[in-house]
Amino acid sequence: MQPLKNKIAVVAGATRGAGRGIACMLGEAGATVYCTGRSTRANLARRQNGADSPFALEHRPETIEETAEMVTAWGGAGIPVQVDHTDEAQVKTLFERVKAEQGQLDLLVNDIWGGDELTEWGKPFWELTIEPGLLMQQRGVYTHLITSRYGAPLMVERGQGLIIEITDGDTPGYRSNLFYDLAKSSVIRLAYGMAEELRPHGVTALALTPGFLRSEAMLEYFGVTEANWQEGAKKEPHFIASETPFYVGRAVAALAADPHVSSKAGQVFSSWNLAVEYGFTDVDGRQPHWGNYFAEHVASQ
Repeated sequence: MQPLKNKIAVVAGATRGAGRGIACMLGEAGATVYCTGRSTRANLARRQNGADSPFALEHRPETIEETAEMVTAWGGAGIPVQVDHTDEAQVKTLFERVKAEQGQLDLLVNDIWGGDELTEWGKPFWELTIEPGLLMQQRGVYTHLITSRYGAPLMVERGQGLIIEITDGDTPGYRSNLFYDLAKSSVIRLAYGMAEELRPHGVTALALTPGFLRSEAMLEYFGVTEANWQEGAKKEPHFIASETPFYVGRAVAALAADPHVSSKAGQVFSSWNLAVEYGFTDVDGRQPHWGNYFAEHVASQ
């Protein structure tokens, strides 16, 4: 069954990680998915050879074209669109294209990030470098504001739709770095504020977090592949409770297919709790619950 057949989605920040997993699982559910990001095959060689900015995005091989092809392989229709979401004109053009080509927008997922290489872990805020910290807010918050600004009107005019803000964590707990915490907390509040204003128009906004994400970068960092990922727990024991990016993807697909999703407006949810609620599993058949694991093995230590 493909509950999202004939539904149109934009996954902003779909190049890799959670964004890619979300796009693919929307494809599994039958959706047409516009996969946006800055990394394309055309600029891959340039990125791998270095960039001018000292805060350039990591030089990874994933591209939006590859993501779109994966969406199609999973059963949907993937459409790659190169977009720099810090550029208002490019974002505006994206949604003009979606409207012209599809006449509707049913789902917008904001997963634009690019802040990992900007985070200075282990330092108090008064020792943090200001420039990368502010750039993190631009990439991780400002982009979400712009993208929602131009995506929401397509939903408001039809009186239906769903906007999902991807964050890190579903509690007010501190995330160990002031700039990082500010960015991830801000998008939760953004979902709340948008929900308040969108509710009278039949559109829902909410926030969603994955658990310990077994992304391409994490697999590489631990020197493992998806086939032998458990070996990564030798380097980091908590890795044993990790989840693939497809897990949060199935959470997004479940929310998008839920006719009563409006009851969740303005709140923050997790992949693990939604897996219990909706009954889905990760693509490896597991149902990891990072919340329970964290409470027992991390917070209690």
